[in-house]
Amino acid sequence: MSEALAEEIERVGDDLSASGLLASIRAERDAENTAAARQLELAARWADLHPPESIHSAAAFTIPGSEHEEPIAGQGCPLVAEFCVAELGAELGMSSVAAKKLIGHALELRHRLPRLWRQVQSGRVPAWRARSVAETTIHATPALTQDAVRWVDAQVAAVAGRIGPAQLDRLVAETIKRFDLAAPDPAADPEDGYLSVDPRHATLDDQDVHYSGTMHFEADLDIADALDLDGALAQGAATLKALGSAESLDVRRAKALGDLARTQTALDLHSQGSTSARDQDGLPAAREVVLNVHFDATPAQGSDGEDDSTVVQTVFGPTGRLEERQKLLLLDQVQKWCGDSRTTITIKPVIDLNAELRAPGYDIPDPIREQVALRDRTCVFPWCTRPARGADVDHVVEFDHDAEAEGRPQPGPTTSSNLACLCRFHHRLKTFTAWAYRMIAPGVFEWTSPHGHHYLRDRHGTTRTEPDDEPPGRP
Repeated sequence: MSEALAEEIERVGDDLSASGLLASIRAERDAENTAAARQLELAARWADLHPPESIHSAAAFTIPGSEHEEPIAGQGCPLVAEFCVAELGAELGMSSVAAKKLIGHALELRHRLPRLWRQVQSGRVPAWRARSVAETTIHATPALTQDAVRWVDAQVAAVAGRIGPAQLDRLVAETIKRFDLAAPDPAADPEDGYLSVDPRHATLDDQDVHYSGTMHFEADLDIADALDLDGALAQGAATLKALGSAESLDVRRAKALGDLARTQTALDLHSQGSTSARDQDGLPAAREVVLNVHFDATPAQGSDGEDDSTVVQTVFGPTGRLEERQKLLLLDQVQKWCGDSRTTITIKPVIDLNAELRAPGYDIPDPIREQVALRDRTCVFPWCTRPARGADVDHVVEFDHDAEAEGRPQPGPTTSSNLACLCRFHHRLKTFTAWAYRMIAPGVFEWTSPHGHHYLRDRHGTTRTEPDDEPPGRP
């Protein structure tokens, strides 16, 4: 906590009564809601400045025809130029995907949910509530027509945005039925307004990982499927207990679900005629799942226990990083995985992320590609979090394919210090627009936007800088 914030809290505590403190908090929340409504309005105006026709005349784009128009809200909302979202996101400290969603919500509210839009701008409905409605109407399946979404707008506006997620889902289901948007189901009961929307799903929430290394999995199943699954989990939990497990019933049921998944993949391979070797339990090895795990390791001196001679041992830290989805991982959990009899462990050589690797031509060899992906972790565009392994490896300074034939030095060599991971969207953005970046240290990048704003991106995240700031690592 900063000293200024501590002083402000102390001042408020000294100067206000309990009722005065509540009034002050409410005033701050009202100001926050007003600012959020204003941000939605400005996002819509940013879209107004970048209609599809701006693609052909914008000075910020270096190659004509490299950008396309993109619908980011529902039917009837204006299209926008594809690359306009990136600079808005960078300025707001959010990813391009989040900026695209912000603009899409603003356009959906202004053009398809006008009653709700007016309530947001008047302060009657918080922006976050209105955005949840816009998110639902944009992505409703099947898509809501303009008439249908106007009906939703009238229903939601009538309750001044007090509708919750469950009520909103039912409202959209009713709308789909009311406007005959779903294909007719001959088996459906015409008296039931909700059968036209199939609620079944199986969803992994990979955005929130518990400190113990678990994720939340939620599903809605057919009654028969749900009962069968419940019975299988009960049997699996009982089997684990009979084998000596002292864990709780909930934990054993969760482990049984994982066992079901692994056994099913093994049976899939067996039914397809796989010739893989069988384990002692008679089942073929399950389908391979590769997890890339990174732990910090430090050398430590110790005794070998026999002649008390000193040996150098490697000590791993208690927490690490699962490269898939960039999630926290505990060393204890990895040790449990490795102790599973059906787990195959592959040890890969340690790669020095600071070494300068090079190749003679344009193509990037696998060792260099691996080093760059491990160094950058994600796309290196400001605030982007797309994994590096699925990204393109870009020459920061463009490779000149004619340099060697013309006897000139190569300005953009294939070396570690001239390569960076960019997701396909931001690779196109860098190639075709006035966005520019340079590497000022291994894995540290300085970006400049078309309007002259500067951002410093390293493996820890993004920081907005001023042109006269001195970023760390600048040569």
